[in-house]
Amino acid sequence: MKRKPSDTGGGSYWPGYLPLARVRVWPLEQRRSLSRLEEILIPSDCAPRPLSEAAAALVEEAAEKIRQARLRGAAVMLIYGAHLVKNGLMEVVIRLMEGGWITHLATNGAGTIHDWELAFLGRTEESVRAHVAQGCFGTWDETGRYLHLALAAGALQGDGWGRSLGRFIAEDGVELPEPAELEQAIRADLGHALTPARLELWQMMRRHGLRGGRMSVIHPYKAYSLLARAFELGIPFTVHPGIGYDIIATHPWFNGAVLGRAAQWDFALFGGSVERLDGGVVLSVGSAIMGPQVFEKSLSCVNNLRLQSGRSVVQGHTIYVVDLQEGGQWDWSRGEPPKDNPAYYLRFCKSYARMGGQMRYVQSDNRAFLIGLWHRLKGERLAAAPAGSGAMNPRWETGEDL
Repeated sequence: MKRKPSDTGGGSYWPGYLPLARVRVWPLEQRRSLSRLEEILIPSDCAPRPLSEAAAALVEEAAEKIRQARLRGAAVMLIYGAHLVKNGLMEVVIRLMEGGWITHLATNGAGTIHDWELAFLGRTEESVRAHVAQGCFGTWDETGRYLHLALAAGALQGDGWGRSLGRFIAEDGVELPEPAELEQAIRADLGHALTPARLELWQMMRRHGLRGGRMSVIHPYKAYSLLARAFELGIPFTVHPGIGYDIIATHPWFNGAVLGRAAQWDFALFGGSVERLDGGVVLSVGSAIMGPQVFEKSLSCVNNLRLQSGRSVVQGHTIYVVDLQEGGQWDWSRGEPPKDNPAYYLRFCKSYARMGGQMRYVQSDNRAFLIGLWHRLKGERLAAAPAGSGAMNPRWETGEDL
Protein backbone atom coordinates (compact mmCIF):
# COMPACT_ATOMS: atom_id res chain seq x y z
CA MET A 1 0.00 0.00 0.00
CA LYS A 2 1.28 3.47 -0.87
CA ARG A 3 2.04 5.55 2.17
CA LYS A 4 0.23 8.82 2.73
CA PRO A 5 2.12 12.11 3.12
CA SER A 6 1.55 12.01 6.89
CA ASP A 7 3.01 8.54 7.31
CA THR A 8 6.33 8.35 9.14
CA GLY A 9 6.70 4.60 9.30
CA GLY A 10 9.94 2.62 9.15
CA GLY A 11 11.49 0.73 6.30
CA SER A 12 14.75 1.10 4.41
CA TYR A 13 13.16 2.84 1.41
CA TRP A 14 10.03 4.86 0.64
CA PRO A 15 8.01 3.63 -2.36
CA GLY A 16 5.53 6.49 -1.97
CA TYR A 17 5.73 9.82 -0.23
CA LEU A 18 8.95 10.76 1.51
CA PRO A 19 8.44 10.82 5.32
CA LEU A 20 9.49 14.44 5.73
CA ALA A 21 8.54 14.48 9.41
CA ARG A 22 11.52 12.19 10.06
CA VAL A 23 14.11 14.60 8.64
CA ARG A 24 16.83 15.23 11.23
CA VAL A 25 17.62 18.82 12.17
CA TRP A 26 20.49 20.44 14.04
CA PRO A 27 20.81 23.61 16.18
CA LEU A 28 21.37 26.67 14.01
CA GLU A 29 24.34 27.63 16.17
CA GLN A 30 26.22 24.57 14.86
CA ARG A 31 25.99 25.61 11.22
CA ARG A 32 29.04 27.07 9.52
CA SER A 33 27.47 30.26 8.20
CA LEU A 34 29.12 32.08 5.32
CA SER A 35 27.83 35.60 6.00
CA ARG A 36 28.20 37.56 9.24
CA LEU A 37 26.30 40.74 9.96
CA GLU A 38 29.37 42.66 11.06
CA GLU A 39 31.10 41.78 7.80
CA ILE A 40 28.31 42.42 5.29
CA LEU A 41 26.39 45.35 6.78
CA ILE A 42 26.68 48.54 4.71
CA PRO A 43 26.17 51.71 6.79
CA SER A 44 23.71 54.18 5.34
CA ASP A 45 26.28 56.98 5.51
CA CYS A 46 28.79 55.15 3.32
CA ALA A 47 30.14 56.80 0.19
CA PRO A 48 28.32 56.17 -3.10
CA ARG A 49 29.65 53.31 -5.22
CA PRO A 50 30.76 53.70 -8.84
CA LEU A 51 28.00 53.61 -11.46
CA SER A 52 28.20 53.65 -15.21
CA GLU A 53 27.11 56.88 -16.85
CA ALA A 54 23.89 55.23 -18.07
CA ALA A 55 23.09 53.71 -14.67
CA ALA A 56 23.83 56.97 -12.84
CA ALA A 57 21.40 58.81 -15.10
CA LEU A 58 18.69 56.25 -14.37
CA VAL A 59 19.30 56.44 -10.62
CA GLU A 60 18.85 60.21 -10.81
CA GLU A 61 15.69 59.74 -12.86
CA ALA A 62 14.34 57.15 -10.38
CA ALA A 63 14.93 59.52 -7.47
CA GLU A 64 12.94 62.25 -9.22
CA LYS A 65 10.13 59.84 -10.12
CA ILE A 66 9.95 58.75 -6.47
CA ARG A 67 9.76 62.38 -5.31
CA GLN A 68 6.86 63.01 -7.69
CA ALA A 69 5.11 59.79 -6.71
CA ARG A 70 5.25 60.51 -3.00
CA LEU A 71 4.10 64.10 -3.43
CA ARG A 72 0.93 62.79 -5.06
CA GLY A 73 0.57 59.99 -2.50
CA ALA A 74 1.24 57.20 -4.99
CA ALA A 75 2.87 53.90 -4.03
CA VAL A 76 6.60 53.22 -4.30
CA MET A 77 7.16 49.46 -4.19
CA LEU A 78 10.52 47.78 -3.62
CA ILE A 79 10.46 44.18 -4.84
CA TYR A 80 13.75 42.45 -4.11
CA GLY A 81 15.62 39.17 -4.14
CA ALA A 82 17.46 37.62 -1.21
CA HIS A 83 20.86 38.93 -2.32
CA LEU A 84 19.84 42.41 -1.21
CA VAL A 85 19.97 41.09 2.37
CA LYS A 86 23.10 39.00 1.83
CA ASN A 87 24.75 42.11 0.39
CA GLY A 88 24.07 43.95 3.66
CA LEU A 89 21.73 46.69 2.38
CA MET A 90 19.34 46.55 5.32
CA GLU A 91 20.30 49.88 6.88
CA VAL A 92 20.09 51.67 3.52
CA VAL A 93 16.58 50.32 2.87
CA ILE A 94 15.50 51.11 6.44
CA ARG A 95 16.52 54.74 5.92
CA LEU A 96 14.48 54.85 2.70
CA MET A 97 11.48 53.48 4.61
CA GLU A 98 11.92 55.89 7.49
CA GLY A 99 12.17 58.78 5.05
CA GLY A 100 8.80 57.85 3.53
CA TRP A 101 10.33 57.05 0.13
CA ILE A 102 9.29 53.38 0.07
CA THR A 103 5.70 52.41 0.83
CA HIS A 104 5.82 48.65 0.24
CA LEU A 105 8.42 45.90 0.51
CA ALA A 106 8.08 42.52 -1.20
CA THR A 107 10.47 39.58 -1.36
CA ASN A 108 10.61 35.82 -1.66
CA GLY A 109 10.84 33.29 1.15
CA ALA A 110 14.64 33.30 1.14
CA GLY A 111 14.69 37.06 1.62
CA THR A 112 12.89 36.63 4.93
CA ILE A 113 14.91 33.61 6.04
CA HIS A 114 18.17 35.54 5.73
CA ASP A 115 16.54 38.53 7.45
CA TRP A 116 15.37 36.39 10.37
CA GLU A 117 18.63 34.47 10.78
CA LEU A 118 20.63 37.71 10.87
CA ALA A 119 18.24 39.21 13.43
CA PHE A 120 18.36 36.06 15.58
CA LEU A 121 21.97 34.90 15.23
CA GLY A 122 23.87 37.61 13.37
CA ARG A 123 24.86 35.03 10.75
CA THR A 124 23.25 33.49 7.65
CA GLU A 125 23.96 31.54 4.44
CA GLU A 126 25.55 28.12 4.06
CA SER A 127 27.39 26.00 1.50
CA VAL A 128 24.71 24.49 -0.71
CA ARG A 129 27.13 22.16 -2.49
CA ALA A 130 28.60 20.67 0.69
CA HIS A 131 25.42 20.51 2.73
CA VAL A 132 23.18 18.89 0.10
CA ALA A 133 25.73 16.10 -0.23
CA GLN A 134 25.77 15.72 3.56
CA GLY A 135 21.98 15.81 3.84
CA CYS A 136 22.01 18.87 6.07
CA PHE A 137 21.22 21.72 3.70
CA GLY A 138 18.63 23.87 5.43
CA THR A 139 18.03 21.38 8.24
CA TRP A 140 18.48 23.92 11.04
CA ASP A 141 16.03 23.61 13.85
CA GLU A 142 15.33 27.19 14.93
CA THR A 143 14.89 28.59 11.41
CA GLY A 144 12.17 26.14 10.41
CA ARG A 145 10.54 25.96 13.83
CA TYR A 146 10.25 29.66 14.59
CA LEU A 147 9.23 30.75 11.09
CA HIS A 148 6.40 28.21 11.06
CA LEU A 149 5.34 29.20 14.56
CA ALA A 150 5.37 32.93 13.74
CA LEU A 151 3.21 32.43 10.64
CA ALA A 152 0.77 30.03 12.32
CA ALA A 153 0.26 32.39 15.28
CA GLY A 154 0.10 35.50 13.11
CA ALA A 155 -2.71 33.99 11.05
CA LEU A 156 -5.01 34.22 14.08
CA GLN A 157 -4.79 38.00 13.71
CA GLY A 158 -5.38 37.90 9.97
CA ASP A 159 -1.72 38.63 9.26
CA GLY A 160 0.25 37.23 6.34
CA TRP A 161 3.90 36.21 6.17
CA GLY A 162 5.59 39.61 6.29
CA ARG A 163 3.60 41.11 9.14
CA SER A 164 3.58 37.90 11.20
CA LEU A 165 7.32 37.44 11.03
CA GLY A 166 7.98 41.16 11.42
CA ARG A 167 5.94 41.20 14.63
CA PHE A 168 7.71 38.04 15.87
CA ILE A 169 11.12 39.71 15.46
CA ALA A 170 10.10 43.16 16.72
CA GLU A 171 8.39 41.75 19.82
CA ASP A 172 10.98 39.03 20.50
CA GLY A 173 8.59 36.13 20.33
CA VAL A 174 4.89 35.43 20.39
CA GLU A 175 1.92 34.99 22.72
CA LEU A 176 0.35 31.59 22.10
CA PRO A 177 -3.26 30.78 23.02
CA GLU A 178 -4.06 27.74 25.09
CA PRO A 179 -4.81 24.68 22.91
CA ALA A 180 -8.12 24.24 24.75
CA GLU A 181 -9.06 27.81 23.86
CA LEU A 182 -8.30 27.13 20.20
CA GLU A 183 -10.32 23.91 20.26
CA GLN A 184 -13.27 25.70 21.81
CA ALA A 185 -13.19 28.41 19.14
CA ILE A 186 -13.03 25.79 16.38
CA ARG A 187 -15.98 23.81 17.73
CA ALA A 188 -18.04 26.94 18.36
CA ASP A 189 -17.96 28.11 14.73
CA LEU A 190 -16.68 25.66 12.11
CA GLY A 191 -17.64 28.08 9.35
CA HIS A 192 -15.54 30.93 10.72
CA ALA A 193 -12.99 32.33 8.26
CA LEU A 194 -10.15 31.65 10.70
CA THR A 195 -11.11 28.05 11.49
CA PRO A 196 -8.42 26.56 9.18
CA ALA A 197 -5.76 28.79 10.74
CA ARG A 198 -6.91 27.91 14.26
CA LEU A 199 -6.82 24.22 13.42
CA GLU A 200 -3.30 24.37 11.96
CA LEU A 201 -1.96 26.07 15.08
CA TRP A 202 -3.87 23.68 17.37
CA GLN A 203 -2.39 20.68 15.57
CA MET A 204 1.09 22.23 15.64
CA MET A 205 0.88 22.84 19.37
CA ARG A 206 -0.48 19.37 20.11
CA ARG A 207 2.04 17.62 17.86
CA HIS A 208 5.06 19.42 19.28
CA GLY A 209 3.98 19.76 22.91
CA LEU A 210 3.67 23.56 22.96
CA ARG A 211 1.87 25.30 25.79
CA GLY A 212 -0.10 28.52 25.72
CA GLY A 213 1.46 31.70 26.97
CA ARG A 214 4.45 33.82 26.15
CA MET A 215 7.19 32.21 24.06
CA SER A 216 10.24 34.45 24.23
CA VAL A 217 12.65 34.35 21.27
CA ILE A 218 15.25 37.08 21.57
CA HIS A 219 16.53 38.79 18.40
CA PRO A 220 19.69 40.67 19.42
CA TYR A 221 20.18 42.18 15.96
CA LYS A 222 16.60 43.16 15.13
CA ALA A 223 17.62 46.78 14.54
CA TYR A 224 18.81 45.60 11.12
CA SER A 225 15.73 43.57 10.24
CA LEU A 226 13.68 44.90 7.33
CA LEU A 227 10.75 42.79 8.50
CA ALA A 228 10.81 44.23 12.02
CA ARG A 229 11.28 47.84 10.94
CA ALA A 230 8.50 47.64 8.34
CA PHE A 231 6.20 46.24 11.03
CA GLU A 232 7.09 49.07 13.40
CA LEU A 233 6.55 51.71 10.72
CA GLY A 234 3.26 50.20 9.51
CA ILE A 235 4.63 49.66 6.00
CA PRO A 236 3.17 46.68 4.10
CA PHE A 237 5.73 43.89 3.70
CA THR A 238 4.64 40.95 1.57
CA VAL A 239 6.32 37.60 0.96
CA HIS A 240 5.84 35.47 -2.13
CA PRO A 241 7.36 31.99 -1.66
CA GLY A 242 7.19 28.76 -3.59
CA ILE A 243 6.24 25.56 -1.78
CA GLY A 244 9.46 23.56 -1.55
CA TYR A 245 11.65 26.52 -2.60
CA ASP A 246 13.02 27.43 0.81
CA ILE A 247 15.08 25.69 3.46
CA ILE A 248 12.14 25.55 5.86
CA ALA A 249 10.78 22.78 3.60
CA THR A 250 13.55 20.55 4.97
CA HIS A 251 12.24 20.88 8.52
CA PRO A 252 9.91 18.32 10.17
CA TRP A 253 7.52 21.18 11.00
CA PHE A 254 7.12 21.93 7.27
CA ASN A 255 3.48 22.83 6.67
CA GLY A 256 2.37 23.94 3.22
CA ALA A 257 -1.03 25.05 4.49
CA VAL A 258 0.50 27.53 6.95
CA LEU A 259 2.92 28.89 4.35
CA GLY A 260 0.31 29.00 1.61
CA ARG A 261 -2.25 30.85 3.73
CA ALA A 262 0.33 33.47 4.72
CA ALA A 263 1.38 33.90 1.09
CA GLN A 264 -2.22 34.12 -0.12
CA TRP A 265 -3.00 36.95 2.26
CA ASP A 266 0.23 38.72 1.31
CA PHE A 267 -0.68 38.48 -2.37
CA ALA A 268 -3.92 40.31 -1.61
CA LEU A 269 -2.00 42.93 0.40
CA PHE A 270 0.45 43.31 -2.49
CA GLY A 271 -2.52 44.10 -4.72
CA GLY A 272 -3.62 46.82 -2.32
CA SER A 273 -0.38 48.65 -3.07
CA VAL A 274 -0.66 48.02 -6.82
CA GLU A 275 -4.09 49.68 -6.59
CA ARG A 276 -2.28 52.85 -5.43
CA LEU A 277 0.34 52.70 -8.19
CA ASP A 278 -1.07 55.32 -10.60
CA GLY A 279 1.84 57.69 -11.11
CA GLY A 280 3.88 55.53 -8.74
CA VAL A 281 7.17 53.66 -8.96
CA VAL A 282 8.20 49.99 -8.83
CA LEU A 283 11.82 49.13 -7.99
CA SER A 284 12.48 45.50 -8.90
CA VAL A 285 15.96 44.86 -7.54
CA GLY A 286 17.51 41.48 -8.25
CA SER A 287 14.24 39.56 -8.46
CA ALA A 288 14.43 37.77 -11.79
CA ILE A 289 11.44 35.44 -11.37
CA MET A 290 9.29 36.19 -8.31
CA GLY A 291 8.98 39.94 -8.90
CA PRO A 292 7.73 39.96 -12.49
CA GLN A 293 5.57 36.86 -12.01
CA VAL A 294 3.75 38.17 -8.94
CA PHE A 295 3.46 41.72 -10.26
CA GLU A 296 1.85 40.77 -13.57
CA LYS A 297 -0.84 38.66 -11.88
CA SER A 298 -1.55 41.28 -9.25
CA LEU A 299 -1.78 44.08 -11.81
CA SER A 300 -4.22 41.99 -13.84
CA CYS A 301 -6.42 41.46 -10.75
CA VAL A 302 -6.37 45.19 -9.95
CA ASN A 303 -7.29 46.12 -13.53
CA ASN A 304 -10.03 43.46 -13.56
CA LEU A 305 -11.67 44.95 -10.46
CA ARG A 306 -11.23 48.50 -11.70
CA LEU A 307 -12.87 47.76 -15.05
CA GLN A 308 -15.80 46.10 -13.29
CA SER A 309 -16.46 49.36 -11.47
CA GLY A 310 -16.03 51.56 -14.52
CA ARG A 311 -12.55 52.84 -13.61
CA SER A 312 -9.51 53.06 -15.85
CA VAL A 313 -6.62 50.63 -15.50
CA VAL A 314 -3.43 51.46 -13.60
CA GLN A 315 -1.40 53.98 -15.55
CA GLY A 316 1.41 56.51 -15.32
CA HIS A 317 3.68 54.21 -13.33
CA THR A 318 7.40 53.68 -13.90
CA ILE A 319 9.20 50.37 -13.33
CA TYR A 320 12.94 50.28 -12.71
CA VAL A 321 14.35 46.77 -13.17
CA VAL A 322 17.81 46.42 -11.62
CA ASP A 323 20.03 43.43 -12.35
CA LEU A 324 23.68 42.61 -13.02
CA GLN A 325 22.93 41.04 -16.40
CA GLU A 326 23.32 43.24 -19.43
CA GLY A 327 19.69 42.99 -20.54
CA GLY A 328 20.20 40.89 -23.65
CA GLN A 329 21.94 43.71 -25.53
CA TRP A 330 18.49 45.09 -26.31
CA ASP A 331 17.28 48.65 -25.97
CA TRP A 332 14.11 48.06 -23.97
CA SER A 333 12.92 51.59 -24.67
CA ARG A 334 12.18 50.27 -28.17
CA GLY A 335 9.67 47.82 -26.76
CA GLU A 336 9.77 44.03 -26.69
CA PRO A 337 12.36 42.17 -28.79
CA PRO A 338 11.28 39.55 -31.35
CA LYS A 339 11.15 35.91 -30.33
CA ASP A 340 14.32 35.06 -32.26
CA ASN A 341 16.28 37.46 -30.04
CA PRO A 342 17.71 35.90 -26.83
CA ALA A 343 16.64 39.03 -24.91
CA TYR A 344 13.02 37.97 -25.43
CA TYR A 345 13.59 35.21 -22.84
CA LEU A 346 14.79 37.52 -20.06
CA ARG A 347 11.68 37.27 -17.90
CA PHE A 348 12.71 40.07 -15.53
CA CYS A 349 12.75 42.51 -18.46
CA LYS A 350 10.06 41.12 -20.75
CA SER A 351 7.29 40.74 -18.18
CA TYR A 352 7.75 44.23 -16.75
CA ALA A 353 7.91 45.70 -20.25
CA ARG A 354 4.37 44.39 -20.79
CA MET A 355 2.92 46.00 -17.65
CA GLY A 356 1.93 49.39 -19.02
CA GLY A 357 3.58 52.58 -17.86
CA GLN A 358 7.29 52.77 -18.59
CA MET A 359 9.93 50.11 -17.94
CA ARG A 360 13.55 51.21 -17.48
CA TYR A 361 16.32 48.63 -17.23
CA VAL A 362 19.28 49.49 -14.99
CA GLN A 363 22.30 47.24 -15.32
CA SER A 364 23.86 47.66 -11.90
CA ASP A 365 24.98 45.97 -8.73
CA ASN A 366 22.13 46.36 -6.23
CA ARG A 367 24.48 47.97 -3.72
CA ALA A 368 25.52 50.70 -6.13
CA PHE A 369 21.91 51.35 -7.20
CA LEU A 370 20.31 51.57 -3.76
CA ILE A 371 23.15 53.48 -2.12
CA GLY A 372 23.09 55.91 -5.04
CA LEU A 373 19.34 56.30 -4.73
CA TRP A 374 19.58 56.96 -0.99
CA HIS A 375 22.25 59.61 -1.49
CA ARG A 376 19.95 61.43 -3.92
CA LEU A 377 17.00 61.35 -1.52
CA LYS A 378 18.52 61.71 1.95
CA GLY A 379 18.35 65.09 3.56
CA GLU A 380 15.06 65.90 1.83
CA ARG A 381 11.85 66.21 3.78
CA LEU A 382 8.82 64.46 2.42
CA ALA A 383 5.63 66.53 2.49
CA ALA A 384 3.23 63.81 1.41
CA ALA A 385 1.16 60.91 2.70
CA PRO A 386 2.87 58.71 5.30
CA ALA A 387 4.88 55.79 4.00
CA GLY A 388 2.53 53.18 5.41
CA SER A 389 -0.67 54.56 3.91
CA GLY A 390 -3.46 52.07 3.30
CA ALA A 391 -5.02 49.24 5.28
CA MET A 392 -2.43 46.96 6.81
CA ASN A 393 -4.71 44.21 8.09
CA PRO A 394 -8.00 43.40 6.33
CA ARG A 395 -8.97 40.78 8.98
CA TRP A 396 -10.19 38.63 6.11
CA GLU A 397 -13.86 39.39 6.64
CA THR A 398 -13.80 38.23 10.26
CA GLY A 399 -13.72 41.54 12.06
CA GLU A 400 -11.88 39.95 14.99
CA ASP A 401 -8.79 38.08 16.10
CA LEU A 402 -8.69 34.50 17.45
